[in-house]
Amino acid sequence: MQGMGLLVILSFFGLAGGIVGRIKGSSFAIWFLVAFCVPFIGLLTAVCYRWDSRELRRQCSGCGAVLKLHDAVCTRCGTELEFPDVAIAPEAPLRRTAA
Repeated sequence: MQGMGLLVILSFFGLAGGIVGRIKGSSFAIWFLVAFCVPFIGLLTAVCYRWDSRELRRQCSGCGAVLKLHDAVCTRCGTELEFPDVAIAPEAPLRRTAA
């Protein structure tokens, strides 16, 4: 009976971690597993994880695909990428704070 309660609690942590990870643009399944296996730390990590839509991007010199700035190899054509001189703005619109 106690094992069933623990499984329910772990499932809720997993679900919360998966939802947070998906909202931030990452994989639901991966964050579900992380938060399920390591409940408190996994959920906290999902909350502190970066927003994929706010990452700077760059263009591949080989095929022209738009990739994340931290990608070292183009996922489309396999070109090894050097660090660019110019970055492309993130997908998410930048929020301006009122002064």
